[in-house]
Amino acid sequence: MTGSVAAIGAGLAAIGAGLGIGKIGGSAMDGIARQPEAASKIQTAMLIAAAFVEAVALFAVVVALMGNG
Repeated sequence: MTGSVAAIGAGLAAIGAGLGIGKIGGSAMDGIARQPEAASKIQTAMLIAAAFVEAVALFAVVVALMGNG
């Protein structure tokens, strides 16, 4: 039973990361479309935010799988 709970937790973490990165990317594209001259600053902030979202998602997957133990 704990293995299936860990798999659900890991899946939810992956879905959350996908939604978060999609929201970051969409908002960055909106910002670049509105102010093309700020594209480099927006892109840098977008990449940093995406890295943080991925780090939190990886941490969540590890914690979910450690609960299997």
